[in-house]
Order: sequence, then structure tokens, then C-alpha cells
Amino acid sequence: MSEPGAGRGLGGLLASAALARAFTLTVFGTVFGSVAIERMAGRVTYVTIVTGLCVIAAGMLAARRREISFVRLVPTTLVLFVGWAFASIFWSSDATRSFWGWVSLVGVALLAVTIGHVRDTLQTVRALGDVMRVMLGVSLGLEILSGILLDTPLTFLGIQGDIAAFGPIQGVFGTRNLLGFAAVLALITFLVEYRTQSVRPGVSLFSVVLGGVIAVLSDSPTVVVLAAAVGVAAGVLAVVRHATPHRRTTLQWIFGAIVAIGLVAGYIARHPIIAWLGAGSDFSTRANLWASILIYQRMKPVQGWGWFGPWAQSELPFWAVNFSAGQSHASGLNAYFDVLLQLGWVGLVLFLAFAGFAFLRAWLVASERRSIVYAWTPLILVALLVDSMFESFTLWGFGWLLLVVCAVRAAQSRSWRDRFDDAENGGSALPHVPGG
Repeated sequence: MSEPGAGRGLGGLLASAALARAFTLTVFGTVFGSVAIERMAGRVTYVTIVTGLCVIAAGMLAARRREISFVRLVPTTLVLFVGWAFASIFWSSDATRSFWGWVSLVGVALLAVTIGHVRDTLQTVRALGDVMRVMLGVSLGLEILSGILLDTPLTFLGIQGDIAAFGPIQGVFGTRNLLGFAAVLALITFLVEYRTQSVRPGVSLFSVVLGGVIAVLSDSPTVVVLAAAVGVAAGVLAVVRHATPHRRTTLQWIFGAIVAIGLVAGYIARHPIIAWLGAGSDFSTRANLWASILIYQRMKPVQGWGWFGPWAQSELPFWAVNFSAGQSHASGLNAYFDVLLQLGWVGLVLFLAFAGFAFLRAWLVASERRSIVYAWTPLILVALLVDSMFESFTLWGFGWLLLVVCAVRAAQSRSWRDRFDDAENGGSALPHVPGG
């Protein structure tokens, strides 16, 4: 990585560490603050900012072209998934909207790929931690202003002002579920900061308390599930990390089998679990929507209806799904169902391969490397993939941004591309995971 001030002129600036840090902070701030930006300044403003960042990202990658191996630039499975989404434009009901939906997908992915190459894992964690402290702090401040000091909703931000009744609150994220999701991601980041001692203990304590308070006040049913999933994953990872190398593989298989059994048991006992979480109405809403999605998915099972990203509610099949469900939704409330509807079984297989290889690589790296910072990537992926069962946040916005960042970071450590390095250097890299 280039040192600060390396080189002169525009090329030196684009390759500098100072710009890389500023770029990462700006990208996280922009994408995590997209709802607030759009509601205060409009969609055009947000798109303009992201477009400018994409231009800078392309310039940074070009300036660092001697440092970055072309074959390591992007995971193969990401290329295949994005490529299939582009192909779907040709059978979409509205090619223009599909094209711009695809451009949005690629634009955020470009920002994520750039962060993955100009910042290491610890630097990424620190940048995200700094941004989330501001985002959650502003959210809590605005909720206090709305619900306690002014006692009136801030409708232009979607804040209902219910903090005096202990929630639900929305903050600058627009909905309680998105706020709760962001709070869980922030808590993972804050705890990794604490374990790596990358910020002062007082800042760490404040951050964790802030994240915990926001998560509770969001009153999002998915927060409990996410917290439980991440907590279990963290405990399992700790056991694996402390095992001797010759026992580690056995433990991995044992825990993998336990997870599989747990998923089956969770599905069988889903109704008591839903009742215990008090999420019966939420799940009923989702169940009706998913049933409607499957009806229209069967009409185009292999290729799907075309990629749009967030639903264009005036287009087929989205208005028909909402009409059939008797509701109005801007997504499938499940990333996997959303991909299945828009990109068919081919798209879903590619998405699962992309996310699955990313998680597998990240988990294996975290289980072998000594530094706790490597645990951030698989734990963030656990949160993203579990939340994808209840929301479609992982397919756009900061969910998609973090998914691609984590996939790029994991692919840099374990990849079939290591064979090229072995051939060139005559050495051996970490055991690779075949695939994307």
C-alpha cells in the first residue's frame, strides 16, 4: 500500500493513504446515510454523490494498478452474479429501469471493491466504527429532540418521536428494522475495535452502550435473532481459534453439523419461536408475501423477471405480487426470495455461491489467524446472511456494500488465484477454497 504523500501530482494524490482513508469514511457515511440524504436533499443528490465517488474509486484503482493484481481484483462469483443481473435486462418488463437498477448495483460494488483494495481489515473496521458512532449518535439525538424536547414527529426523516415510550425508533435510517440491522453491524464493529484496542477504552465503552441502546429502542424483532446468531457464531469461532491445528478440522465439521441440525430444528419449531419473539404479525405479513412471490416466480423459474433492485411497484411482477398479497411492499422482505423472483434459480444459485464462498473463506481465515480483527469479516457476514431471511437489505445500500467488502477481503486471503502466486513465487499460500 502506498505511503501518505507517495508520488506527486494527481496520481500521487489518488494513490495516497490519506485519500484512501478519507474515501472510505465518505463512502460509509454516504451509503449508511442514504435515507437521510435522499429525504433531505433528494434522490438526485444522493446519486450525484455516489457517481462522484465512483469516478474517484476508478481513479484510485488506476493509480494503484501496479499494486493490484488484475485476477485478484474482484471475486469470480461476484462477476457472475452481476453479469447475470445485466443479462436479465434483456427479458425485463422495463429494460430502462432494470438497466439503472443494475448500474446502482455495480456502482456500490465498485465502491466496496475499492475499499477492499485500498484499506486493510483493521483500517476498514476503524473507518466503519467512526462513521457508525456518528450515525447512531445523530439518530439518538434526533429521536430525543423529536420525542422528548419537541414532542412532535420529524416526518421528513420518518422519525415518529416514540422514544419516550421506549420505541420503536427509526433514527436517520427511516425504519426500525433498518436501524436495528445497522445497530447490530455497529456492535460487531465496536466489539472488534475493543478487542483490538484500536480506540480508547472509554470510546469503546460509549460505542457499545450506544449501539446496545439503539438496538433495544429500535424494537425490531430481527435484532434478537441477529444478536443470537452472531453471538453463537462468535462463541463457536472462539472455540475453533483456540483449538490445536490437528483438532480444528474435526471441530469445524462438528459445528457445521450442529448448525445444519439447528436450522432444521428451528424450522420445525418456527411457530413457537415466532410467538416467543412476539413477531407473529410480522411473520404472517412475510409469509403472505412470500407465498405470492412463489406464484409469480413459477412463471419464469429459471431466468426470473429481470433485475430491478428495490421494487418498481408499477412494473410486473411487483404490483401483481402486492395485489395478490393484499399489501404494499418495496421489497420481498427476504433477499433470497427477492433474488429468486428477479433473477430466477440461476441468479439465486450464483448469489448463494457468492455469499457462501465469501463466508467460508472468511471463516477459515479467522479460525487460523491470530489477530481477532479477522473475526470481523465472518461475523458481519453472519449478520448479513441471517438478516437476509427477513429483509432484502443485503441486496442494496449498505448491506450490499458490506457484503462485497467482506467478499473482497476474504478472497484476498484464500482464492484459487493463489495458484498464480505460487507459480510465480515458487511458494505456497494458505490452502485455497475452490470457487469464486
